[in-house]
Amino acid sequence: MLKQRDFYHVSLKAILKNKDSKVLILKARQSGTFSGFYDLPGGRIDEDEFSKSLPEILRREISEESGITDITVSAVPVATGRHCIKKEHSKTEKDIHVFYVFFEVQLKSGDVSISHEHENHAWINLNDIILEEYFTSGILEGMKMYLKKA
Repeated sequence: MLKQRDFYHVSLKAILKNKDSKVLILKARQSGTFSGFYDLPGGRIDEDEFSKSLPEILRREISEESGITDITVSAVPVATGRHCIKKEHSKTEKDIHVFYVFFEVQLKSGDVSISHEHENHAWINLNDIILEEYFTSGILEGMKMYLKKA
C-alpha cells in the first residue's frame, strides 16, 4: 500500500517583542479555531510570494494584522508548531493542516492597530503566564519550544 503524503499550509508567526521584551498577542475571534485563546501576528504565504523571503512575507502579515511596520525580523526561525483547522471552520471538504514557523521580531517603534481578524491585543511577559491559559494547539507547541531554547 502506498503512503499518502500529508499536505500542509505554511504559516509564519511573529514572536514580536517590544523594548521591555513583552510579546504582542492577539485575542482570537469567538468564531475561529482559536476561540477563547490568543494568537500571534502572522499568517499563511500567498501564492504570489514564492520568490519572497520568509521575513519579507512575515513583515506583510504583521503590518496587516497589527499596523506595525517599523520592525526587525530575524532571518532564522526559532520554533515550529502544527495546527488543524477543522473543515467546519475552513469551509472546505476536509481539515486543513497548518505548519507554523516562528520568528523573533523586534519592535523599533509604532502603535498597535489590530485588523478585523482579532478582537483585542495585549503585551505579555511569557515568563509571567501559564501558557495553556493563553495559547492552544500549534501556537502553544511553538511557544513551549521557544521558551525551552531561551
